[in-house]
Amino acid sequence: MAEISEAKIRKIIDSRGNPTVEVDIISNNITGRAAAPSGASKGTFEVRDYPEGGIAQGIIGFARVSKMATGMRLSDQKGFDSMLHEADGTDNLSRVGGNIAVAASLAYAKASAKSDNIELYQSLSSGKTVSLPKPMGNIIGGGKHAINGTTMQEFLSIASGKCYSDSAFANVAVHKKTGELIRLKFPDLSLGLGDEKAWVAPLSDMEALELLSSAIRSASENTGVKIGPAIDLAASEFCEDGSYTYKDKRLSKEEQIDFMADLAERFGVMSLEDPLDESDFDGFAELTKRIGKDTMIIGDDLFVTNKVRLQKGISIGAGNAILIKPNQIGTLSDMIETVELAKHNNYKTIISHRSGETEDATIAHLAVGLGIEYIKTGTIGGERTAKHNELIRIEEKLNKSQ
Repeated sequence: MAEISEAKIRKIIDSRGNPTVEVDIISNNITGRAAAPSGASKGTFEVRDYPEGGIAQGIIGFARVSKMATGMRLSDQKGFDSMLHEADGTDNLSRVGGNIAVAASLAYAKASAKSDNIELYQSLSSGKTVSLPKPMGNIIGGGKHAINGTTMQEFLSIASGKCYSDSAFANVAVHKKTGELIRLKFPDLSLGLGDEKAWVAPLSDMEALELLSSAIRSASENTGVKIGPAIDLAASEFCEDGSYTYKDKRLSKEEQIDFMADLAERFGVMSLEDPLDESDFDGFAELTKRIGKDTMIIGDDLFVTNKVRLQKGISIGAGNAILIKPNQIGTLSDMIETVELAKHNNYKTIISHRSGETEDATIAHLAVGLGIEYIKTGTIGGERTAKHNELIRIEEKLNKSQ
């Protein structure tokens, strides 16, 4: 049985130009490597990304993890992740740091798969039939991801093609058409892209949704792919004292729920992510009861990939889908437990990038190996397309094996 001979950490650059970490788990001639992303819009209940003292202190502290990891055998993911929790000793990974823990955990998983001479998605699927997720592409950006953009954080398209490649390119077609429509609307404006390479323009939220809907209709006609709109509100970012402040209005909780239900019905919105404050389980439950039959009500900041918070949501019917971000919870084992709980209770699962990303494509393998239904990873931009292109490669391999 292969054993870990060395665990290394380094500081690298993410897509926003900020530092993040990359970890190597080495066993003789085998290396598993993974990098951690970082979010601008973070849920209050996520694990701590780095210990007090920041990334520099986290890298120094990794020496203890490295020492404990050396000599551990590969192919024992739960054992390795338990070691990470032991090395940390807190409930929120505040000594090791969630970003450091998740990079180490995913690097270990990749090294283990390599030691068995299989792909990571194969290792995670344990021989079960696998399928590819549907891509959710960020088209128009706002919130904390874009300056002078919409109040709502993301306006997305969800493409459902015959194969992953068709779906990914259909979302790209929506992105391109949206750019054309924005240029027609603002011919003298120099357009920009936000953190996730979505278009940023001085649009109201309603204008953005109307423009996105037009782009989707055009792209669907041209590609022959069924495409629908979706919204990530990140509502906690503009909620204060129970009220939601937009550029043109201020809504109470009850009015916000009515507003969400109206948008879903008028525009055929396929999913609403974080439509209410991150602590409002009751509000999520009310909205889910009203429109959950036809619309995914996704908890991101509400659940933060945490099975305890998800179980609370399940118990009262808050939401019907969960966003999965590995670095919100810190280890692959913890993430898998949350995915399994969601699936057991018929919650849809969506694995997601973060706004500060790297070229690491591990989440593509997690999506396939764990049977996650959707992947949210932008539309264009190298750190985003790295995930799409890996899924196209995986699809090719799966087709050859059939």
